[in-house]
Amino acid sequence: MRLFGIIGFPLGHSFSQKHFTEKFERESIPGHAYRRFELTDISKLTGLLESEPDLCGFNVTIPYKIQVIDYLDEIDPAAEEIGAVNTVRVTRRKGRPFLQGFNTDAPAFRESLLKNLITLPETALVLGTGGAAKSVTHTLIDLNIIPILVARRPVRGGYLYDELPGEVISEAGLIVNTTPLGMAPATGAMPPMDYSYLREGQLLFDLIYNPPVTAFLEMGEEHGCQTVNGEEMFHIQAELAWNIWNEPVR
Repeated sequence: MRLFGIIGFPLGHSFSQKHFTEKFERESIPGHAYRRFELTDISKLTGLLESEPDLCGFNVTIPYKIQVIDYLDEIDPAAEEIGAVNTVRVTRRKGRPFLQGFNTDAPAFRESLLKNLITLPETALVLGTGGAAKSVTHTLIDLNIIPILVARRPVRGGYLYDELPGEVISEAGLIVNTTPLGMAPATGAMPPMDYSYLREGQLLFDLIYNPPVTAFLEMGEEHGCQTVNGEEMFHIQAELAWNIWNEPVR
């Protein structure tokens, strides 16, 4: 059997197992399975690899997209430049697991974003500074959009939420939520910015897809903003991961 999965904590919000299980059934792919592996600490990854010899690859979600890099034997140059990994291919070399890390978040975000933008904005607010934020920031820079980071703790070149000027919010043509705030089951949460400065013509992009309309996106809709959730991005990155897992081993 070829086993795949997802690591993170918690994983109640993730649709990955459902997505791949349905894919295996729909496309008549026998001998394949996909499971959730909730790891309370990234150090438990070593034990997981020992206990699951059939594991051929796994996705990585909150909060391990940066931490997992320390456990890799090889990292794709694009993922190394971004500084975050959300897809890992597992092969066996000399009797031990050999882990190769990739980033499918960045190309998936780029494709979904460009489908929903009429014109590229000059600036974008990036809410959060985790692994997903690194993928988003890298993509924005590649598109010549100036990213402005916003976080709860001081970040170089960015703002704290409670110090974020209203005019910076209004001037940004794009605001991306890369945090887990608003994710099921805590659907009432949202990034603590001043939403009164939102305006028509802005695009609010939430990487969360469960629920499909977060409190963050609801605030955008109330102010006439265009809104996009992370469902399309999720499907794109999942297929990119599947392609990576099935590439010939070098």
